[in-house]
Amino acid sequence: MAYRKFQADQLFTGHKLLDKENVLIVNEEGVVQDIISYQDAGDNVQIFKGILSPGFINCHCHLELSHLKNIIPPHTGLIEFLSSVVQKRGFAPQTIQEEIVKAEKELYDNGTIAVADICNTTDAIEVKRKSKLRWHSLIEVISFSDEKAEYWIQHYKNVLREHYVNLEKPNRNVLTPHAPYSISQKTFELINEATANQIISIHNQEHPAEDELYKTGAGDYLKLFKIFGIETSPFPVTGKSSIRSYLPYFKNGQTILLVHNTYMQEGDIEFAAGYAKDNKLALIHCLCPNANLYIENKLPPVEQFIKHNCSIVLGTDSYSSNWQLSITKEIETLKHHFPKISLESLLQWATINGAKALQWDDELGSFEAGKKPGVILIGRGFIETKRIM
Repeated sequence: MAYRKFQADQLFTGHKLLDKENVLIVNEEGVVQDIISYQDAGDNVQIFKGILSPGFINCHCHLELSHLKNIIPPHTGLIEFLSSVVQKRGFAPQTIQEEIVKAEKELYDNGTIAVADICNTTDAIEVKRKSKLRWHSLIEVISFSDEKAEYWIQHYKNVLREHYVNLEKPNRNVLTPHAPYSISQKTFELINEATANQIISIHNQEHPAEDELYKTGAGDYLKLFKIFGIETSPFPVTGKSSIRSYLPYFKNGQTILLVHNTYMQEGDIEFAAGYAKDNKLALIHCLCPNANLYIENKLPPVEQFIKHNCSIVLGTDSYSSNWQLSITKEIETLKHHFPKISLESLLQWATINGAKALQWDDELGSFEAGKKPGVILIGRGFIETKRIM
């Protein structure tokens, strides 16, 4: 069997950064064979400038919103942003499909190997069916009232069924809640029942109004609700932050990707970790820094997540809220704003942590014998990323 040998300025294994004296050996199918010293590698070593890395795991994307690229201006603030997403409809199906195709290609070309992708519709199924990427499709439930909870759960189960029919293993499909400000009590209960031991996600604490909604029943989300004909908050006033109010609905062994976390307080981080431990949940903190800057021009408390040993992964969010779909650019942004975080840690968040979060680390996320994680080259200065295999 023929083998390919790769060397670069640095080799990131998924766990550690190694120097240029190390060579990655893969077979023609891209299955990792070994990492050996350069002096033992023999002939035909391909030499690159930059960092060789396993393919990236994008833990939060909305592929079906790709047609909103450059439609919603930056820095509107979350409430105005959400209102724009809801109201900007009427795009031609052909346009939606064309933009989904472009976005999927960009993800692939920028070194992504697997994606946790939010879906409200079946719009992206055909592109995913042909894709070289692996997809964990999260069918996102929105249901403001208990009265319509069963109706909307059934609606999204129908969307889920279409994903099951068309997307074969290793792709996965699961129901997931949208956000604490769009899921009623009964809907949370039904989602908990439907997602036992599955990997789900929720948009968490993106704006101070989310906590205010649960603490007082007031705040800026009332402006969003009016678009749906809702005059007062349909959610219980608990006097607590949103995560302290909704997380107790989950008790069936779920892995939950907490996405964004822009305004998450240290006390809530501690509460969430304690609740998860006591109730056998796994919590993952998914950071989408460029989307946070695009919408709110604010970053989450990354140092607090590190301090409390949170499991951290990365996502790009959608083209409605980002300038590109590049995990490299997410790493670059974090590296710029949080220079004390090691490059090794940032790369772990983008690779092995994501693979573990999505439970694909037996095949993806690191250069270990028998895995096929993809091989990418991160250019010097994080200017660009190229796919090698």
